[in-house]
Amino acid sequence: MLFQRFLTAGALALALPLCAHRACAHEGTGHHGGRLAEAGPYHIELVTKDKTVEVIIYDAKEKAVSPAGFKGTAILVVGGKPARVVLAPAEARLTGEAGVPLGPNPKGVVQITGPDGAAASGKFN
Repeated sequence: MLFQRFLTAGALALALPLCAHRACAHEGTGHHGGRLAEAGPYHIELVTKDKTVEVIIYDAKEKAVSPAGFKGTAILVVGGKPARVVLAPAEARLTGEAGVPLGPNPKGVVQITGPDGAAASGKFN
C-alpha cells in the first residue's frame, strides 16, 4: 500500500516539469464540457460526473481521434487522496470508474498510451 502511494505521488510529481515551460491547460471548455490539456502530440479533454471519468482525445487541430488502441490512467486528487482510474476505449472516448465520487473539476494527471506505444500525460489544475 505504501509503495502504491509512493508510485502515485511520483507520477503526479513527474507531470509537473512537463508543463513548466508551456501552458498545459487551455482556457475554456472542450466540446463535451470538460477541461482541456496538452498531452504530447494530443489534446485531451477530461470530463467527470460522479464516479465516471471520460477522456476524449484530439489531434493538434482539435479534431477527435479514435480511442481504438489507446489506454490510459487518470490519477485524480479527491479529498486530498489520489484516486487511480484505469481508462479503456468505449465508443469515441476512454472511460473508467473511480471508487469514489470525483466532483466536476478534480485536479490530477491523465496518462495515455497510443497504439504505437508512445506515452503522454496532461495535467489538470
